Amino acid sequence: MKKVCGLDVHKDNIFCAIYNGESHSQVKEYATLTPAIYSMGEYLQSEEVEEVALESTGIYWIAVWDIFYEMGFKLTLVNPYLIKQMPGRKSDIKDAQWIASLLHKGMMRGSFVPAPLIQELRVYSRKYGKLRQQVTRVLTCMDAILVKAGIRASSCLSSISTKSFMGIVEALIAGWTDPGYLVSLVYGNRKNKQSGKLKEALRGNIRAHHRQELSWAKQEYDIYQLQISECLSQMERICGLHFALPVNLLQTIPGISRIAAMTIIAETGGDMSVFENSGKIVGWAGLRPRNDESAGKYKSTATTKGNKYLRSILVQVSWAASRSKGSFFKEKFQRMTMRKPRKKALVAIARKLLVVIWNVLKHTRQYDPRLAPVYDPVKMKARLAYYKKEYEKTANILNINL
Repeated sequence: MKKVCGLDVHKDNIFCAIYNGESHSQVKEYATLTPAIYSMGEYLQSEEVEEVALESTGIYWIAVWDIFYEMGFKLTLVNPYLIKQMPGRKSDIKDAQWIASLLHKGMMRGSFVPAPLIQELRVYSRKYGKLRQQVTRVLTCMDAILVKAGIRASSCLSSISTKSFMGIVEALIAGWTDPGYLVSLVYGNRKNKQSGKLKEALRGNIRAHHRQELSWAKQEYDIYQLQISECLSQMERICGLHFALPVNLLQTIPGISRIAAMTIIAETGGDMSVFENSGKIVGWAGLRPRNDESAGKYKSTATTKGNKYLRSILVQVSWAASRSKGSFFKEKFQRMTMRKPRKKALVAIARKLLVVIWNVLKHTRQYDPRLAPVYDPVKMKARLAYYKKEYEKTANILNINL
C-alpha cells in the first residue's frame, strides 16, 4: 500500500503525518535541529515512505528539503496559498494530515525548486543585486555629507557613481580643499569648467567631522566593491563552466548585458522544459494581468505575485531595450507610452522580453530581430485603406441583397 508523508514546517518544530490512503498515522512532532531532521527521515524510511510534501513557508523548508533530498525521498514543495483548508479547521496536526491527504490523491501542484548548482548561482546573483543597492545608498550618503559641507558636486556631474565623484571624495578625505585642484580631478564636463560653475560648486567649508564621515562612507564603499567583485567572479566561474551557451544566446537580445544574462539564468535555471510554454514562465514571474472578473466586470488587472528577483532584472533590461536604436522594443515602448504610463509600458516590455527569452533558450538559437514586427506608418496606412475598401464593398453587397 502506497504511503506518503505531509510535513508542516515551522521555525522550531515540524509536524509529520503519514497517510496510506485509508487512515493517518499518529502525527509526530520533531525539532528543526539537524539531528532531529535526520531522525525523522530514518523514521519515514522505516515506514517505507517514498514521497514527502511540505509547505514553502519562508526559509524554514530549505534545510529539511536539502537533507531529505540527500536521503533519496521524492519531494514536493507546495505554495500554502494553494492548499488552504476550510475556515475553522486549522491546527498544526490537521495541516500535516491535510498535506499528506492531498499528496496521496495527486491534488498538489509542486513549486519550481532549481538544482543545487542553480541555487548556488542564485546566492551570488541575489547578493550582487543587494550589494548594488547598498553602493547606491552609500554614494547618496557621501553626496549628502558634501552638501552639508557646502560642496555641490552632484549639481554639475552627470552621476555620483562616476570616477570623477569618487576622485573628489578621496581628495577631500586626504585634506585637499583647493577648488582648482578638485576641478582637475573631473573628467570632461567642459561646459561647467569653462563657465566657472564647477569651480564654484567645489568650493565649500569642509571640517574635520565631514572628513571623518566621508572616510567611514568610503571604507563601507570599498567593502561593498570588494564583495561585488567576488560575487561576479563566482558567477563567471559557474556560468563559464556550465552555462556558457545560454549566457551567449541571451546577450543577443537587445538590452541584456552579460551580468543580466547570468542573473536570468540564476532565476530561471536556464532549462525551459520546466515551463510548458511562454505563458507559464510569464505567470511565474508575475508579469501578466491577474484574472479577477465578477458579474462581467473586471475588478483588477494588476500583475500577479511572482519571482521578484526575475521581475526586477527584466524591468531593468526592458528600460535598456526601450532605448536601443532600431529595436522592436524601442518602437513598441514609444507607441505604448502614448496611451498608458511609462512604468506600465516598461512592465509590458518586460513581459515581451521574457517571451523572447523563453523562445531563445527553449529552441537554443540566437535572437533574430527580423522576426519582430516593426511598425511602419506607410504600410499601416495602406493596410487600413485596404480594409476600409473591403468593408465598403461588403456593405454594398449586403444592401443589394436586402
